[in-house]
This record gives sequence, C-alpha cells and structure tokens, in this order.
Amino acid sequence: MKKIISVFIIVFLTVLLNLDIFAQCPNDMKGDPNCPDPQLYEDQAVIRIQNFKEKIKALEVELSSLSGEYETLVQKLETTKANLKDCNDELFKMLGATSSDIEAFREKLGKIEGKVREMQRLSDDVLADRQDDVYALESELNELRKEKIALLPEFYNKIIRLAKEINPGLIRQKKIRQYIVKSWFENKDCLWNISGNVDIYGDPLQWSKIWQANTNIIRNPDIIHPGQILTIPEPGPKTPEEIKAERRYWRQKRQAMEAKENNTPTQQQ
Repeated sequence: MKKIISVFIIVFLTVLLNLDIFAQCPNDMKGDPNCPDPQLYEDQAVIRIQNFKEKIKALEVELSSLSGEYETLVQKLETTKANLKDCNDELFKMLGATSSDIEAFREKLGKIEGKVREMQRLSDDVLADRQDDVYALESELNELRKEKIALLPEFYNKIIRLAKEINPGLIRQKKIRQYIVKSWFENKDCLWNISGNVDIYGDPLQWSKIWQANTNIIRNPDIIHPGQILTIPEPGPKTPEEIKAERRYWRQKRQAMEAKENNTPTQQQ
C-alpha cells in the first residue's frame, strides 16, 4: 500500500513540475517541445500525448502488480493470524487456562506494573518510609509468578524485569539519625529536652521513642551520660511497645513517690 501511494505522489509531483515549467515558457517560443500544449505544433502534441499514454499504461501495470502483492500479503497475514491463534490455543490448553484467565492475568500484571511506576517517581526518603508497601508489592508479584500462565512469552520477561525493578530497585534503607548526649550542666540534656529539640521531634512527649530505641545503653530513662550516642527513630505515632514502656515508667515513678511518702520500699517491676 505504501508503494502505491508513493507512485501516485511521484506522478503528481512530476505533473506539477512540468506544468510549472510549461507556464514559464515565453510566447515567442511557440513550437518548443517544453512549452504548454497550446504552443505546440500538431506533431509535437501527438508525441506528448503518446508519452503520457505510455506513462499511464506503465503506472497501471505497476498498480496492478502492487495490488496483487497487497492481496498476497493480506492473505499471508490472515494465515499467520490463524496460525498464531491455533498456537495460543494449544498453549492455553497445556496451561489449563482460558482466554478469560489470560486476560485477568494480564490485568493483574498491568496493575502491578502501574504501582511500580508510581513508586519509581517517589523520593528516596518517601520510598524508605513505604518499604512495607514495596515488600507487599513484591509478594503480590511472586504470587503471580506461581501461576503457569506466567510462563507465557508475553508475561515471562516482563515479570522478570518487574521483579528486579522492585527488589533491589525500590529497596531503600531508612537513614539512621543519631544524637550525642551533652552535659546537663551546660545543655540540660535529658530525654525530655532532647525530644523537644526542634531538630529532633520538637515535642518532648515523644521522649519514650528515644528511650525504647536505646534500651541497650539506657536502663533508667532518667539517667543518661554525656558522650552517649543515641539512635533517633523516625518521627511518628508511638508504637504500642513505646506506650506500654512509658506507662510502666510513670507507674513506677508514682509508686516510688508514694513509697517515699509512706517510708516503705517500692518493688521494682
């Protein structure tokens, strides 16, 4: 079809070019073979007409040939489509799947790919906070990989590529922030004040997060020492463990105060 269109374009441009040349022929050049038809002599006009007839005949022959080639290619295409369908039907039969199953699998895989593309646009910090989503996405893809349909050429390479794009492609490690404890005398450093530091949380009530992240070096949250290197967890709501630890702390503090008032020893829990 492209060949046919190209032939017609060439003929059209040739005619336009000839008309342009003819239009520029001066009137005193009558009889010149390159002049417009009205300025030709009879024998020259006959020759020109014959030339055009021969060109038209040649184009008709080429058009007929191209039309035949086009029809042949169309038949081959239809045959190829039929063979492809038969091949796919055999594959589906081997996998115990139907066309609907294949379409459903294709849709699921497409959704996973869309999620991957969405996460790839996130910054490293945001992505580090969404690692649970990344691993959930990896599990979702792994479930699809267990299906026999995943072996089809249409899906196999895409699944392998997506698996690599998820892990390690989307894996990010959270940045571990640290704080070096300064003296109480100069800086009034305690977990309450450190948590209230605008560069940490800006909220002293979050002190238990720091305590629970550093229980390996902090036994009593009331006592920290200059030079200790504290791990600072990411900002966010307190975890259930942090809430329990804080409640236990305040309960023991209250018991200690009551014991002091009553002059009775307090059992540490």
